[in-house]
Amino acid sequence: MLRHLGTKRTYAHNVKLASLLCIAAGFVNAAGFLGFSVLTTNVTGHAALFAERIAMQDWKTARAIALWMFLFLAGTFVSSLIVSFIGRNQRFSYVIPILIEVTVLLGVSLFGYRYNHSLVAKEIFAGSLLFAMGLQNSLVSIVSGSVVRTTHLTGTFTDLGIELG
Repeated sequence: MLRHLGTKRTYAHNVKLASLLCIAAGFVNAAGFLGFSVLTTNVTGHAALFAERIAMQDWKTARAIALWMFLFLAGTFVSSLIVSFIGRNQRFSYVIPILIEVTVLLGVSLFGYRYNHSLVAKEIFAGSLLFAMGLQNSLVSIVSGSVVRTTHLTGTFTDLGIELG
């Protein structure tokens, strides 16, 4: 799924990649919601919540939400930067972002049981999941030539992170 680029890439490759993305993102989103009460694949919802928190002058929560949006953007940026630095057509250019994502997800799964419902812990765990989803969304968008992608602000943040990288 990740080896085929450009004209070698078929509709079947994109369907497999999209299916894998949906499954992984669904697991991460469910885990983030059940474990930390945060949707970790929905930047659009975070932007709306951020605006609401600012309007209500809830600066503490607004700061946490801004951090989550930034971490998603940072994930897209890091993934794009790694792929750009190594080269899109190089054999292992997609391995590093995937390994980083796996490491983050393993870290959250291994240490998430220590979650004590404090805002700092919530920022760290949810932010880590958002960073991992940014990595994944950017990588999938790059590999598929922007055929497999998300929509709304999540897609915009993915595009922005890719361009910044």
